[in-house]
Amino acid sequence: MTDCAEERIQQLGISLPKAGSPAAKYANYVIVNGLMYVSGKGPSGQPRGKLGEHYTTEQGYEYARLTGIEVLAVVREGLGSLDKVKRVVKVQGFINATADFEEHHMVLNGFSDLMLEVFGDQGVHARSVFGAVSLRDQLPVIVDSIFQVEG
Repeated sequence: MTDCAEERIQQLGISLPKAGSPAAKYANYVIVNGLMYVSGKGPSGQPRGKLGEHYTTEQGYEYARLTGIEVLAVVREGLGSLDKVKRVVKVQGFINATADFEEHHMVLNGFSDLMLEVFGDQGVHARSVFGAVSLRDQLPVIVDSIFQVEG
């Protein structure tokens, strides 16, 4: 169990925002049988554009990290504490990119690295990443995720 995730996030100097509201008719998260399914989230600030055209891989990495912060805000709101996360199970990333962009995995590392920093070994997860011709609001990155949680 990651009983010190809240301490780690403070050590990282990260202040979680209030969880953003869903963009349409769905829930931010659903908990079923000890798994918390978090709906797709994008980076704060509503950046618009494509990797390979408007943004570099490094900028995409930072957007994926910001997306992770948005996801953690939802998790904390839903559970009351990040310490109730037992494991990050699955991460699926969608990268708004040009047809010739090939560094999707490096962009999503921004999200994955944050999960490892916050949850330690329990932050290691299965992962998929996809290039997308477009994403809602032309966000550069959207990530949905699954967490194993207490209760």
